[in-house]
Amino acid sequence: MTDAYQQAIYHLSAADPDLARLIEQVGPCLHETKAAREPYEALVRAVAYQQLHVRAGDAMIARLLALFPEAAFPSAEQLLLTAPETLRACGFSGRKIETIHGIAAGVASGLVPSLQEAMTLSDAELIARLVSLRGIGRWTVEMLLIYTLERMDILPVDDFGVREGYRFIKALPRAPTPRELLAATQSWGPHRTVAAWYLWRVPALPDYRKLGR
Repeated sequence: MTDAYQQAIYHLSAADPDLARLIEQVGPCLHETKAAREPYEALVRAVAYQQLHVRAGDAMIARLLALFPEAAFPSAEQLLLTAPETLRACGFSGRKIETIHGIAAGVASGLVPSLQEAMTLSDAELIARLVSLRGIGRWTVEMLLIYTLERMDILPVDDFGVREGYRFIKALPRAPTPRELLAATQSWGPHRTVAAWYLWRVPALPDYRKLGR
């Protein structure tokens, strides 16, 4: 576990006793990122996995990569030139194809930043900029912030797993609304990415499984 994660655990444990108990149950933070990826690639991959099981998303990405064996990942120009029928054969729906082509066009227009440029932009700037793309919502950009840009203070309050994890550790009768969750977790900053990682672990806890949820 890195020093940054250890520092986050100290802060979160001191800020919230219920979160401290969760951290103790789960153990060390094993959060992993893909920091070498360009935002363009990260967004395309995120779209592939939207509303799908991980295995289904993996299969779609594998079929996409097989179309371009000479490259580690197809360029924006290559995707723009790829016919919708070809992408559909990989498993992408019509809506996802439109989104992917929109992302690729965003690279050409400069809307989708390079990794170097993205590193200079704030969380709020990136969210405001990228949600203007068709089919890209706040959650998708937050995944980019967490896994590609390694931002440490991102709590995806719209994420069902995060809200359900919070409900469980607080023994609430219902999951909080995104606004309620944001207000209740201000003291977790600036380490809310690590907090989210722990909340995502809740379904694996024996106590959670005993509840039959």
